[in-house]
Amino acid sequence: MTLTPQWLDELRSRITLSTLIGRTVKIIRAGREYKACCPFHNEKTPSFTINDEKGFYHCFGCGAHGDAIRWMTEQRGLGFMDAVKELAVEAGMDVPAPDPRAAKKAEAQASLRDVTQAAADWFAQQLASSNGAPARDYLKRRGISDATREAFGFGLAPDSRGSLKEALKKFPTQMLVEAGMLIAVDGKEPYDRFRGRLMIPIRDARGRVIAFGGRILGDGEPKYLNSPDTPLFDKGRVLYNLDKASPASRRTNRVIVVEGYMDVIALAEAGIADAVAPLGTALTENQLGLLWRMMPVPVLCFDGDAAGQKAAMRAAARALPLLRPGFSLAFATLPPGQDPDDLVRAKGAEGFEAILESAEPLVERLWAHEVAAGPLTTPEERAALKSRLLAHADGIEDADVRHHYREAFRERLDVLFARARPERSARQPWTGGAGARGGWGGGRRFQPDPRLQPPGAETRIIGEAGISAPYIAALLAGLLRHPSALARHEEELSRLFIPDSADAELLAVMLDSAIAHEGLDCEGLLAILEPMKVYNRATTLLRADGMHFSFTRRLEDSDEAEAARETALRDLDEYIGVLVTQPEIRARLAEATAEFQRTMDEEGLARQQTLRALDEDLTRRLAALSENSSQF
Repeated sequence: MTLTPQWLDELRSRITLSTLIGRTVKIIRAGREYKACCPFHNEKTPSFTINDEKGFYHCFGCGAHGDAIRWMTEQRGLGFMDAVKELAVEAGMDVPAPDPRAAKKAEAQASLRDVTQAAADWFAQQLASSNGAPARDYLKRRGISDATREAFGFGLAPDSRGSLKEALKKFPTQMLVEAGMLIAVDGKEPYDRFRGRLMIPIRDARGRVIAFGGRILGDGEPKYLNSPDTPLFDKGRVLYNLDKASPASRRTNRVIVVEGYMDVIALAEAGIADAVAPLGTALTENQLGLLWRMMPVPVLCFDGDAAGQKAAMRAAARALPLLRPGFSLAFATLPPGQDPDDLVRAKGAEGFEAILESAEPLVERLWAHEVAAGPLTTPEERAALKSRLLAHADGIEDADVRHHYREAFRERLDVLFARARPERSARQPWTGGAGARGGWGGGRRFQPDPRLQPPGAETRIIGEAGISAPYIAALLAGLLRHPSALARHEEELSRLFIPDSADAELLAVMLDSAIAHEGLDCEGLLAILEPMKVYNRATTLLRADGMHFSFTRRLEDSDEAEAARETALRDLDEYIGVLVTQPEIRARLAEATAEFQRTMDEEGLARQQTLRALDEDLTRRLAALSENSSQF
């Protein structure tokens, strides 16, 4: 049976080596690695290390070294295929059946790597020759030292259509074409792809040359030219300098993404070795996956011009659906008109580090971009801003992360528009009155009382603690029965303090669902909640007996039921208003009572009594809405 290198690499990547070894050896965490006493020789001080990111173990005492497969063969004593089969079961992979074509393909890829490595060697020889003097002068003008030139493997492709073909004539012409080194056009002899260019090898994560980038020397287009996609090279699955940046990032605890490979090289020249770059495309999902395997929050550092900021937003949009708890992006913006090379030349590595220190989280970048997108003077423009922001949040697949993004955007919107709408600084109380029993949308209104000021933080906590769990349970049950109320009362409900975290999460998820899916009914809302952990709480509330409100009852389809549904909706609207208002009234009452005890004047007494009357009126309203208030 023949297993391709690609399949074996995938198998190794799916196995967490520390977990595998930790089943039989006692291991302890040591920074980003694990340590243990070596199982291959007797020792008292741990010298055996396990590195999950690199996927290998190493003993500094006896020199034992290997990956998951070698661990199974050397420590467990299994044969190679038995070890592979056991690991494949754990990794959820099928061991491929014998396939001569796959073996042939793997062999061909190995041969193609011979081609690209031979090309890299020849290009380097050309740069070091007398013909390479102009290219070496160019590198010196760019501030690239000989040591950096050699470390990155710079080379030179002569301005000739057949020099490389002749130099690599030991390889079949078709193989040179397949490796991307020659261009084959129907009816013409294949010729060199790269001509008159400074050559930069592109390596895979293991440091093997798989492709090239070429920068033109002198005038001409395109300025940069990359190898085409080949069996070795897929530009959407490779990050330039990953092989060098990965070990460097473990020392710095970060990874930086810049726009191009010359940016990476300029930073390396300045002593910043943990930078990578995409290869002429916007960041792809595969590249984001590579970055998140290195660091949970990579820093994207793009140019400050319009093109650079557009690239940053494309990366943000690509990342949003993939976000999960703890994994995101940060954005550092260079001064307009400067790239990393300009910055480190002018201000050194310290200047670039200062830019990185000011990197902003993804949520802030999205917010700043949308706020700057246009004027915000009319209600329609403000509504458009809210719509754009919530559309970003709705693109996040993880429910918890999506919820927190929506909350973050709502909080920022409240702050942004607070000055233009001062009446939203606090919810206003329901004042009751003789007309309070009017129809739905008529008399039951919650009018502001100009005599009442918002409570202080301390008294607000007193009021928030006063909402009892049965009232919250009835509210949630009513909203589950009648999801249309969620959209109508989005603002009030999102500000309502709910002491129980599980109930607060259920309400937040229901709000998100109602906003994302207009016209939801009870069954539709439950279908959305079913995969989530809040589903059991929701079904429990719908089955609860002891809730004696019109809006918590299940209604069958009939003419009478339609009238009952309208009554339930009216009652639910009023109930929400009371629940939202009463905690604030009680907070203000506590504040007024404390103030009256200090001043003992008539004005303080009057304010206290007014608030107390409002509180009692709201309590009567709750009792009237309930068919049996003794349950509460």
